[in-house]
Amino acid sequence: MSGGERLDFEIRPNPRPVAAAERAALLSNPGFGRIFTDHMVTIRYAEGKGWYDARVEPRGPIPMDPATAVLHYAQEIFEGLKAYRAADGGVILFRPEANARRFAASAARMAMAPLPEQVFLDSLHHLISIDREWVPHEDEASLYLRPFMYASEVFLGVKPASEYLYVLIASPVGSYFAGGIKPVTVWVSHEYTRAAPGGTGAAKCGGNYAASLVAQAEAIENGCEQVVFLDAVERRYVDELGGMNIFFVYEDGTLVTPPLTGAILPGITRDSVITLARDLGHEVVERPYSLQEWTADAASGRLREVFACGTAAVLTPIGTVRSRDGEFTVGDGSTGAVTAKLRQSLVDIQRGRAADPYGWVHRVL
Repeated sequence: MSGGERLDFEIRPNPRPVAAAERAALLSNPGFGRIFTDHMVTIRYAEGKGWYDARVEPRGPIPMDPATAVLHYAQEIFEGLKAYRAADGGVILFRPEANARRFAASAARMAMAPLPEQVFLDSLHHLISIDREWVPHEDEASLYLRPFMYASEVFLGVKPASEYLYVLIASPVGSYFAGGIKPVTVWVSHEYTRAAPGGTGAAKCGGNYAASLVAQAEAIENGCEQVVFLDAVERRYVDELGGMNIFFVYEDGTLVTPPLTGAILPGITRDSVITLARDLGHEVVERPYSLQEWTADAASGRLREVFACGTAAVLTPIGTVRSRDGEFTVGDGSTGAVTAKLRQSLVDIQRGRAADPYGWVHRVL
């Protein structure tokens, strides 16, 4: 099928959905990524046939042959986005077209068949429609959507697969960090790097996250919530956190963030923050930013705030920075005014509480 075509989805309702009372109990304290809705979407691809067999079906295990290609060669990509309960009780998405485009870009980098943008969007609509009661009403809660695709061909051999399975699941979530919105402590990794020039850093593939886990474990061992990676060439410049982009806020209101060189993920939240910040009168500079500069500017007081951003955590302030060389605090270690303002502006648009001059909000129900 071509990029503009659509698929007919077969709807197979779950004959044993979670009871309303049990669902309400689960939604009262969902945590993050621990509970799931009643349904999932699956779509198959075969070389020479294209995308076919689109279904909404009961969520359940995926049968897999031991020789399935993804298990051996990690040809896999995913996305993450959220559905929000609007003030009028409806359901909205935030910039899902951007997720669809990044999903296609990740597929291209991993030599996979791209899923057409409209099919991606239709899959979201179908799953949200059938599982609408799973979208939480509470502030800071949402329905996290996880589209992913993997090489499903059964073969052993290093080559792009000729068959793929696209799957979409959904999970009601609360705050990404268990302690809620408060400044986190981060660990700067000197030994491990996340991605190198020419690598897969700009693709949202599972291997990038697997490579970050040993450094994340090191961060936790040192009393930190997240790890910060330096560039793979000089080990001087800040790239990103294990799963989030990063911004530095100066005393004059200027924001600095590492540039998109191909080694870091082009975050949709990152792009949204840049747009909002500029419209709020802040200068935003995309340039290499060294750990030495971070340390010196925090010590001098010129650097007032630092925050990480991503779909899961939205905007999260960084209070303390720790590494093998010691630790330092940014500002007074609390959530800064610019961070709070940008976060509130973004969340208000995401949840339909503020005007959306950018066309970012996508109505589902």
